Amino acid sequence: MSDDCIFCKIANQHLPVELLYQDDLIAAFRDINPQAPTHILLVSRAHLAGVSMLTAEHAALLTALCTTAAELARREGIADSGYRLIVNSGPDAGQSVPHLHIHLLGGRSLGWPPG
Repeated sequence: MSDDCIFCKIANQHLPVELLYQDDLIAAFRDINPQAPTHILLVSRAHLAGVSMLTAEHAALLTALCTTAAELARREGIADSGYRLIVNSGPDAGQSVPHLHIHLLGGRSLGWPPG
């Protein structure tokens, strides 16, 4: 955990945020600035600056992020209509918090191309 990382504080319950899901590897909560009717952030409990920090040793973490996103999409009622998973890497991609996280977006038609 990084003491100055907002996502570390949320994932490790040092800030009062309603967690939609949590286990030993990840935590999920609603984005405070939603870009779709459903906008959930899934973050690693361990501090990793971003997707570029992943190695083969993180296979279980990546699997947990994706399978949990799919389960949350089902719970939110957007699995059948479709949803998008987004991982931003670096400031030019829009990563504003340097902590590994996935955006789960859905609940409306999402345009293409993004950005």
